Amino acid sequence: MGTKYWQEFLIPYHQAVDEIVLKFTSLKEQYEKIGEYSPIESVYGRVKSVASILEKIHTYGVEIESLEENIQDIAGIRIMCQFEDDIYEVVELIRKRANCDMEVVKVKDYLSEAKPSGYKSYHLIIRYPVFCVSGNQSILVEIQIRTLAMNFWSIIEHSLNYKYKQNIPEDIKVRLINAANAVNDVDREMSSIREEIQSAQRLFGLKSSLVTSILDNIGHLYKLNHGKKASHYEKIFDDLFAQEDIIQLILLRKELESEVNKIEAEV
Repeated sequence: MGTKYWQEFLIPYHQAVDEIVLKFTSLKEQYEKIGEYSPIESVYGRVKSVASILEKIHTYGVEIESLEENIQDIAGIRIMCQFEDDIYEVVELIRKRANCDMEVVKVKDYLSEAKPSGYKSYHLIIRYPVFCVSGNQSILVEIQIRTLAMNFWSIIEHSLNYKYKQNIPEDIKVRLINAANAVNDVDREMSSIREEIQSAQRLFGLKSSLVTSILDNIGHLYKLNHGKKASHYEKIFDDLFAQEDIIQLILLRKELESEVNKIEAEV
């Protein structure tokens, strides 16, 4: 099997990864646009390299004919969350898409029971339809959902496993387990102050939205040839921004929107 075979074989997997990453990224943006907290912090995708697939075939004795069913992580999606509770919210979002485009076929819950190495994450194997030039295909995709802290630990463990070819020395294994326990402590501590963190994030999001809206409206006034008014509002904005007066910024946005609408109605 040459390069051409593998290129064609992996096309639907690349398509599935691109589409799924786009869908979850869009979902995150929708939460932000309506001013709601998003359980999705970030989304990444990858398709296994041919070398990695061949290594698995050799290690597990997988037949080429059954490759798609026996290697279920050729296409992989990783979703990062801020808090452990967010992971279960993301799982529910995926389950709700069952009648749409993502059928859950297998669950591996390493949150309720971590691996002996200390590894924690939530894995779902889904079946995802793609529409290619060669026709319709149903692709198996592995979705890993974890916190940012869990992901940091996992990247380190993966690197060490690669270096030592899955035979990490015992002393390093012990230190990894200790690090995993420390990661769990961090996640628990962050969860205990979740409301404070989210309150701060909402405030930052509101301020960012207000600033964008106000500056857009001031720019619109300039375009409508009302430079004097625009300059007047710029000075007010600069003062309120320096004072971090959210209430007055909200009122300024409302006044600006009303002013712009009135001018546009007169044109």
